Amino acid sequence: MPIYDYIYGTVDKSLDTLYEISLQRKEETPNVVHLMHLTTPESIYHLRVGFAYLASKPYSSAWYLWLLWPVTLWFMMLTRIYRRTFVVERNRFHQLRLQTWAIPNFREQYQLKWQKESINNMIEEAVLEAEEKELNRYGEVYVKKHPQLKVKLVDGSSLAVAVLLNSIPKGTTQVLLRGNLTKVAFAVAFSLCQKGIQVTVLREDEYEKLDKSLGTKSEGKLVISKSYSSCKVWLVGDDLTEEEQRKANKGTLFIHFSQFPLKNLRKDCFYHTTPAMQTPKALENVDSCENWLPRRVMSVWRIAGILHALEGWEEHECGYTISNIDKVWEACLKHGFQPLTVPTQSKS
Repeated sequence: MPIYDYIYGTVDKSLDTLYEISLQRKEETPNVVHLMHLTTPESIYHLRVGFAYLASKPYSSAWYLWLLWPVTLWFMMLTRIYRRTFVVERNRFHQLRLQTWAIPNFREQYQLKWQKESINNMIEEAVLEAEEKELNRYGEVYVKKHPQLKVKLVDGSSLAVAVLLNSIPKGTTQVLLRGNLTKVAFAVAFSLCQKGIQVTVLREDEYEKLDKSLGTKSEGKLVISKSYSSCKVWLVGDDLTEEEQRKANKGTLFIHFSQFPLKNLRKDCFYHTTPAMQTPKALENVDSCENWLPRRVMSVWRIAGILHALEGWEEHECGYTISNIDKVWEACLKHGFQPLTVPTQSKS
């Protein structure tokens, strides 16, 4: 409000008219929407709607945020009442308009069975809202429930697999796979076996699941072992314990296949980021970090939707569907996204 212009009589005569016109402007329709959720209650402060200073740096817990717990608690109560997604970021890449929508739920809530229906309903509403605006985004259950969807739902698994495969140092002959087995983990195990790289698992239940999924396609490269010291490259996900991490050999490289990073316990080991890539300079309005990733580094799950729109791909990628990994990787490089340096390579 130009209060001093009003006081001194210097208000532009067209101000009120311009204001009325701006209110009537049609809402910008994005080409791609990335659907994300909050990680911890205080992670709201690391978004643009929180503190710009914190948003501009990779996410980390800070003691002074505990002083804001009354505000944080109020926000948590508000999210239980206001059960809708909200826009947290807008970007532009060439002719594409990109938006990031946040689901007002935290990581722990996704592990509670009684929250499942509520979260699914919010995601479904977001997908249908995207459908009304003719967008791009996520989930097989919503495709089956709404087969008439024009938007393409993309979970980014194929690009995650491509990035993981290209993060494993050349010359590697065996890897250890440990953590909750996901769609990405199954696809990576299959690809590694096909490349002649031995995939070692430590738990019998994990071996049985992988063996049942891969069958003869494992080419005899899937093995179970009780030894933690046989592999120097670990592909890890959720459920890897601190005790298991301490059993790794000195110089072990930990590569995440999950969306959440490990707690780095070992100073004598190397930790790669969660699957992500460096963004091209043509990506505009990048003034905040995505969770714990550095500035201008983007998770593969977010990049995948952008690629889908850039390439004009018509298929969904969700459920058990995996797109052609080589095609996705080549398209990613073609549009200027670059792989991150693996820690062992930068320090060798």
